[in-house]
Amino acid sequence: MLSIYPCTTSSLTPKLTLTTRLHSRKQLKLKQTGFVKCVGVKRRRGSGVVFLRKDNKMSITEVREEEEEGPPLLEEIEGNSKPRRIALFVEPSPFAYVSGYKNRFQNFIRYLREMGDEVMVVTTHEGVPEEFYGAKLIGSRSFPCPWYKKVPLSLALSPRIISEVANFKPDIIHASSPGIMVFGALFIAKLLCVPIVMSYHTHVPIYIPRYTFSWLVTPMWLVIKFLHRAADLTLVPSAAIGRDLEAARVTAGNKIRLWNKGVDSESFHPRFRSQEMRLRLSGGEPEKPLIIHVGRLGVEKSLDFLKVVMDKLPDARIAFIGDGPYREELENIFSGMPAIFTGMLQGEELSQAYASGDVFVMPSESETLGLVVLEAMSSGVPVVAVRAGGIPDIISDDQEGKTGFLYNPGDIDDCLSKLVPLLANQELREIMGKAAREDMEQYDWRAATRKIRNEQYNAAIWFWRKKRAELLGPIQRFFRFIFNSPEVKYG
Repeated sequence: MLSIYPCTTSSLTPKLTLTTRLHSRKQLKLKQTGFVKCVGVKRRRGSGVVFLRKDNKMSITEVREEEEEGPPLLEEIEGNSKPRRIALFVEPSPFAYVSGYKNRFQNFIRYLREMGDEVMVVTTHEGVPEEFYGAKLIGSRSFPCPWYKKVPLSLALSPRIISEVANFKPDIIHASSPGIMVFGALFIAKLLCVPIVMSYHTHVPIYIPRYTFSWLVTPMWLVIKFLHRAADLTLVPSAAIGRDLEAARVTAGNKIRLWNKGVDSESFHPRFRSQEMRLRLSGGEPEKPLIIHVGRLGVEKSLDFLKVVMDKLPDARIAFIGDGPYREELENIFSGMPAIFTGMLQGEELSQAYASGDVFVMPSESETLGLVVLEAMSSGVPVVAVRAGGIPDIISDDQEGKTGFLYNPGDIDDCLSKLVPLLANQELREIMGKAAREDMEQYDWRAATRKIRNEQYNAAIWFWRKKRAELLGPIQRFFRFIFNSPEVKYG
């Protein structure tokens, strides 16, 4: 099957729409409207590229040849806005453990509830509130990760939890991956015969060599493949991670979908800039250039790279907002330097910390997206970040130099060439910070949730029904033959 992933051109009027009908392996028909004309198709094994032209400008959209048929268009799916019962399995807890997906899941739950869905959340028991926007929360007994003691893990397969989920009667199960709880979610989904979606949040194969033995990378990929091939749909936080999973053949390409980025642009806003907070973050020298970093302090975040950066910037100050297992070692690395470690900040204090810096620096090469980069940009602070992981999804090629800068991994000279001009030029910081803020205002958690709820969940249910029909097909044909009964439709 040929499935087309259309490029979007917000400035195009009227809006471009593309549909496909496959008549043979060699024939592709495009229905086009507006001013865009198909000028050529370049095919290669397993994929192709459609070149689209408007007013002498070329854009490219990929055409993939999939083994499986794709789900129908949204308007063809019955009941796409019908309220559902959704069971979320999230590990570790988005209510206690501070990580990149905390805001993602909290906003996701909030807007699912606002859209009328019943939500149950199964998570590790630490810090679980009694309720969250009316969602039912269930804590599962957990144990510390052997190589990362501050990360609680849980299988979530006790009779109590199985009974709770069964009584909830979910229409769909959604589990965070990878981890331990996702195995429990998969077992319960198969037991109850309901569709399961897995969202991939931590690129564990990259972390393994930093925390344990490199030979575990291959077995980890096998585990990820087992999980996601059993899922009906995989959600990824960035296109870069989607490409990694597709390249590793984790699951079929048409079952990997993007969970759109979002940011709370009201909580992270330039108006929270505070002279008092700047005084605190700069160690009492607010007139000095101030670099900030917000996030979990882990060895995989490449934060030691910032020591080399600060050695070259004797007049600058740096503040680390956050906590993690690498904090003590990082404090030793920065001993005697103008570096402040605030620990965890929340609420308005966190908003003030973002907005009170001059430049936000992100050296981590392992980010599946980098939500803290979104929050810094929303706060009107220019960003200098490594060109790796999901960060180029935030600062794209056409936006680099306008909303932020990217530097090549490990290249100190490249990093300094972007950072020094920003620290030295207040006008440049203000222009870039304003552009970053304006760019972030288009990303809304409500819209991201609506897309998952109305499109991606529907696609998962469609794939699940198709798989079920294929599994039951031989039995169905046998009984039709024996009893001469009519064909049963599952779609």
